[in-house]
Amino acid sequence: MGLLTKEEYRAIAANLDLPAAAFVDGSYRPAASGETFTTVNPATGEPLAEIAACGAEDVDFAVSKAREAFEDGRWSRLHPSERKDVLIRFAKLLTRNARELAVMESIDSGKTIFDCETVDLPETITCIKWHAEAIDKMYDQVAPASDDHIAMVVREPIGVVGLVLPWNFPLLMLAWKIGPALAAGCSVVVKPAEETSFTALRVAEMAHEAGVPRGVLNILPGGGAEVGEPLGRHMDVDMVSFTGSTVTGKKFLSYAAESNAKEVVLEMGGKNPCVVMEDAENLDAVAAHIVNGAFWNMGENCSAISRLIVHRDVKEALLDRIEAHAREWPLGDPLDPETRLGAMVSKAHFDKVSGYLDGAPKAVIGGGTQGGAFVEATVLEVPSNTHTLARDEIFGPVLSVIAVSSFEEAIAAANDTDYGLCASIFTANGKRALRGARMLRAGTVTVNSYGEGDISTPFGGFKQSGFGGRDNSVHAHDQYTQLKTIWIDLSDDNDAEVS
Repeated sequence: MGLLTKEEYRAIAANLDLPAAAFVDGSYRPAASGETFTTVNPATGEPLAEIAACGAEDVDFAVSKAREAFEDGRWSRLHPSERKDVLIRFAKLLTRNARELAVMESIDSGKTIFDCETVDLPETITCIKWHAEAIDKMYDQVAPASDDHIAMVVREPIGVVGLVLPWNFPLLMLAWKIGPALAAGCSVVVKPAEETSFTALRVAEMAHEAGVPRGVLNILPGGGAEVGEPLGRHMDVDMVSFTGSTVTGKKFLSYAAESNAKEVVLEMGGKNPCVVMEDAENLDAVAAHIVNGAFWNMGENCSAISRLIVHRDVKEALLDRIEAHAREWPLGDPLDPETRLGAMVSKAHFDKVSGYLDGAPKAVIGGGTQGGAFVEATVLEVPSNTHTLARDEIFGPVLSVIAVSSFEEAIAAANDTDYGLCASIFTANGKRALRGARMLRAGTVTVNSYGEGDISTPFGGFKQSGFGGRDNSVHAHDQYTQLKTIWIDLSDDNDAEVS
């Protein structure tokens, strides 16, 4: 399906039926308090809707309905093939409504319609289908035992799970979590980011239409203190999966420790290095990868390339090519399919990102802002890896360049960070590429490319980038299931006498 014109996307946006209430137990309902909050289009500053501002009372209600659904088995005890059929229907509904969701995502988050149409929606649908197809292909195990015993190791759904989403990929991160959670048979309560609630609410409605029973998928919009913390502390939530900032993620460990010791999986920040050695082949292609990695989704991406660690011998030539490719990323109206850089998600985030540019070293590329919501693609040379721009997760289209003189210096600089989510290395030396990939302390390392792998590969980080598990691949199912050993004694000695 091809892209539309800017005018056609604007027409769709003007006629959207935007969901504004929480979705609990199979239907939309207002917050128990009756309170709402205003959500705005970050590109224009115009209000879009008044969204239900949920609180602790709503969390209690949603968790009770999720628990009820889990315990009566309406979803958790369905045959795996039945759950698969429902999720396949769900994926088809997402496909049928993909354009509506893409426009809804764009106006809510400032993301470009180009990314929403060509990346976010296709990958969201693929994720749901992939986990659906995996449901009836996950086998349990039989452990080695004596002739008198059978030792079975079986997976069971963990129960009621809380899913806390970020604002940078609202649909895709929703799919990364509900795909394996629903496939496993869990009931879920989702807290979307306060800035981006629309698509999660609409998707829950579609899931219910596809046959996901009431109470199994619940969406509670609202603030972190009002919804996220009560969910993290809830005594009847068995597990929480969180994607977002490292500062907030760590709080969920405290919430778990201070409540019921629920399991916690965290996918948090990154300050991701891209190492380019002097023998890297085809610097033009390398530059294209770097520009994509640094500026995709306006740099509002935990896996974004934010540090370019480049050998001095090729630095100037590479920066020339990066500047040329950056010109192919125009800044502007997110609903214009020609735009590659949209708006920052909120005025507060714009202020944070633009604040890093105040007093920063002179930009090689960009360095400016437009209209109170837009930040130019920016490349800055910093004196060393200790500079603030090389340490902090800026979460905007800002790339810091650090020059090095050797492979060893490059790897040391790359690993000198509190984070360890993603890394890239470009070199024509195969042995050095593999050595570098092994030495880089990151959950995903790409060689002569930028990326995150795909749905079949686990995604998560080392150090303060992650904790407790992985998204994507069959490994994502681990966080939503628990292992049970069933030990069966077959010996004659234990046979009961029958009179």
